[in-house]
Amino acid sequence: MPSTPQKSALAFSRHNHQHCEKTLLQAARTLCEKRVVRLTPRRQQVLEVLLSTHQPMGAYEVLSTLNRLEQNVTPPIVYRALDFLQQQGLVHRIESKNAFIPCMHPGHGSEAQFLICSACERVAELENTCQLFTSEARELGFEVSHAVIEVSGLCADCRK
Repeated sequence: MPSTPQKSALAFSRHNHQHCEKTLLQAARTLCEKRVVRLTPRRQQVLEVLLSTHQPMGAYEVLSTLNRLEQNVTPPIVYRALDFLQQQGLVHRIESKNAFIPCMHPGHGSEAQFLICSACERVAELENTCQLFTSEARELGFEVSHAVIEVSGLCADCRK
């Protein structure tokens, strides 16, 4: 699984977001090539819309953005693209918001953990914290098929 030079909680740190977008988009292309799956222009376009911010976007927000760029994009097109991106580990669904966010660690699987600022709605993906839960579950004989941890609170900027 490809790794990117992304820091945990990148959304809450000062960083070159344009570089962040480029790096993650290239990691997505590389992952799809390695898996021999197609990152079609539409799928890439949906990913680029999500990469434009560290805030979760609902499918209809993505649709609205795409329709500003070109007309006649329909909801099934967006949902199919989001489904593909999720299956490939390129985006995550933020369940509490019914929205999507790009994966900061492309292709790492179905385990995810997020810090969600309840004021500015930025989302930071953390790496490796789910492993504590899944390893404990394994010790109990429980096999985890999907794990998402969402922690709400205030980021440093919003606490000021």
